[in-house]
Parts: sequence; structure tokens; C-alpha cells
Amino acid sequence: MAQTPQQRAANERFAKSESAKRGKPVTAVKKSTAVQKSPISKGWIVVLAFVLCGGLIFELIRLFF
Repeated sequence: MAQTPQQRAANERFAKSESAKRGKPVTAVKKSTAVQKSPISKGWIVVLAFVLCGGLIFELIRLFF
């Protein structure tokens, strides 16, 4: 049995709504080439390094002086 024009239009509308739900194809999505920033600032990395290594540094100073 062949499709009627109403069925064909309904199928086209349905296909269009389903493709909108799926999103864009991978080829249409542009990839970012920007350099990614670190989630932690340099200041916090210095603070973390001091907390981790500061005790050792103070112990070495205490032993030699």
C-alpha cells in the first residue's frame, strides 16, 4: 500500500523532530583548538607544594642550624 500525501508529510515531520533530538552529526561539530587552562591556579599549586614539602624543609633547617 502506497503512502498518502498526509502520511508522507507526517513521516517527514516525525523524522525532522527525531533528528533534532539526536543533535548534530560529529562532522558538523567543530573541535576547539584552544589551549586548555589548568583547573588550579599557579598560586594554589605553590601553596599546595609548600604544605606538602614545607615540613621537610623546616626539619632540614632545624637539623643543620
